[in-house]
Amino acid sequence: MNIIMDFISIIDAIKARRESLKVTQKALSDLSGVALGALKKFESGKGNPTLSTLKKLCDALGIEITLSVKKNINP
Repeated sequence: MNIIMDFISIIDAIKARRESLKVTQKALSDLSGVALGALKKFESGKGNPTLSTLKKLCDALGIEITLSVKKNINP
């Protein structure tokens, strides 16, 4: 299933997955190697995680992020 998501939706999906697995922020921080303070900022809608950071979080939670090229682009 392909779902097109904006940045906020990706963060919300990460938080929802963490909560559904009953993983604390501290545990996710430890599992992913992402600083706890940074994770708290992301989940509260503050901060700006890099793709590398998002990948670490997703890998720890079993989530895959896929990027695709738009077919119609307006320069």
